[in-house]
Amino acid sequence: MKNAIPWGLYLSELIGTALLLLFGLSFVILDFGKGSFVVKAIPDAGLRRLITGFLFGSTGAAIAYSRVGKVSGAHINPVVTLAFHIKKKLSTRDTAGYIVAQFAGAVIGCIPLLLWGAAGKSVGFGSTTPGNDYTVWEAMLGEIITTIGLIVGLFVFLGHRKLRKYTPLLFPFLYAVMVYLEAPVSGTSTNPARSFGPSVVAGIWTGWWIYFVGPLIGMAVGLAIHKFSWLKRFEVEVAKVYHFDHDRYGVFKAKQHR
Repeated sequence: MKNAIPWGLYLSELIGTALLLLFGLSFVILDFGKGSFVVKAIPDAGLRRLITGFLFGSTGAAIAYSRVGKVSGAHINPVVTLAFHIKKKLSTRDTAGYIVAQFAGAVIGCIPLLLWGAAGKSVGFGSTTPGNDYTVWEAMLGEIITTIGLIVGLFVFLGHRKLRKYTPLLFPFLYAVMVYLEAPVSGTSTNPARSFGPSVVAGIWTGWWIYFVGPLIGMAVGLAIHKFSWLKRFEVEVAKVYHFDHDRYGVFKAKQHR
């Protein structure tokens, strides 16, 4: 049926987001948790941030290349889904379905993090909060700037004929840089679901609203930069990060490749 609800898409997005939080935040705990051998082996916090960002981004890239990514497109971030919707690449119904799945997946993916025990608790199981030396406004500005970087980078890669197939490889390097530079300010979320999951599990809600407002503003600014600058030549064709020619559910309307 043409109008049947594509539950498989939403389930894939839930699984993808759960895996991102489970493995991505496990790297955070491993690299910064109390008593971790990594902390002792690599005492330089900046280097550990660089490694953590690279591993977190690599997790997202692996999901995009996986069967899960083949089904749903591996948005695994509500602002990415909204950006595709604003670009008219995803319907309102599927946008809502994706976002609900992402938030649910984030919570599900964070529950097993409790097994990290004291090490996980020492870093709030990966919760994002404003840095001790920064205000909530500075932290929100950090979220805006990093989300702009994510959206502009993502849409340039997706819209560039030669770079398109390498889009997932952007994430490890982008997040390595962003986490290294910005994590002390806000924790570098760029993803409301990524912040929501550990907040629910850890019960930590300090400055929680900036991880919704900041990425939304960053997404809007990023899309404006893409639309009203020379970057507009890089036109996004389909609401997927990879597997562009696969559309099992008939949801994605791809234009003919240039």
